[in-house]
Amino acid sequence: MDIVLEVTDTFIADHIYAWLHPKPSALYEFPNTTDSEPFSSWVYKPASEFLTLVPSKAAYASAWDRDNPIRQFISLYFITWLFGLAVYFIVAALSYQFIFDKRTFNHPRFLKNQVRLEIVQANRAMPVMALLTAPIFWLEVNGWGKLYDTTEQGPGLWYNFAQFPIFLLFTDFCIYWIHRYEHHPLVYKFLHKPHHKWIMPTPFASHAFHPLDGYAQSLPYHIFPFIFPLQKMAYVALFVFVNLWSVMIHDGEFVTDNPIINGAACHSLHHSRFEVNYGQFFTGFDRLGGTYRRPEPWMFKREENMSQKRWNSEAKAVDSLVKEIEGGESRTYEDRGSKKTQ
Repeated sequence: MDIVLEVTDTFIADHIYAWLHPKPSALYEFPNTTDSEPFSSWVYKPASEFLTLVPSKAAYASAWDRDNPIRQFISLYFITWLFGLAVYFIVAALSYQFIFDKRTFNHPRFLKNQVRLEIVQANRAMPVMALLTAPIFWLEVNGWGKLYDTTEQGPGLWYNFAQFPIFLLFTDFCIYWIHRYEHHPLVYKFLHKPHHKWIMPTPFASHAFHPLDGYAQSLPYHIFPFIFPLQKMAYVALFVFVNLWSVMIHDGEFVTDNPIINGAACHSLHHSRFEVNYGQFFTGFDRLGGTYRRPEPWMFKREENMSQKRWNSEAKAVDSLVKEIEGGESRTYEDRGSKKTQ
């Protein structure tokens, strides 16, 4: 995350901090001094050998230089929040516009004003999630993790490739157990139930969590570089990827019945059947844990999947599970006799 912090500092944060909290003028001015720039002991060191951004004068003009821990924490908080928000809105909006089947609005278990509610829930969660995540990023930026820059600093060339499957397997294993624990009756109703409000999710449901739920399921991503080496650029790419994946498994586009990948079809069953398919990327840990449910063949037949007959049948199954797991229905569904405005 130090690379993202350096880019943000160079183009945005240096100027903001220089304006909000400028370095005080020197107590004494020497008659022959022509350089009026404030003195700074901070020395620029690139976060990566692959990227060098020469600092502007603003980088030296704040009382809080780039190494100041308070400044770093504030910057990392806003980076986590606003960068995450940008990825969420851009990717979810594109998926919603070009992939998500709008006929889903007519499903009997699609909520009234659901898209709006999903966006509201996500926007309530993300600032809190960012506040909880920023301290972890601060530790990483200050060298507490095992992030490395060049191949020579890491385990070797082989690991530049191996780190990706290792990351996916480790995080999938951890998320499986976190997610499964969140379905314990004592935890579910307080923490995970807000995300299960969406029986028929749209791409905007991808980040519509209770903030502590979203934070808990993101922890494996952030814990990984404290346990395993991880290349810095790969870390940034994986940060983007996991956000993209979260949108993709909520887009309702059932492309293929893959027995290994936990795609949108598998995850849609988690939303409608509640206690199956807890994994994030793969089906393996669900299979080992006895919680895997394979998508039905009809789910990959678009017209049958979008038929009223199939929807009515599925709605009955959902209602039975809602009563069993949640004790009753608290959702407000769309009035099918009115015009939908999402």
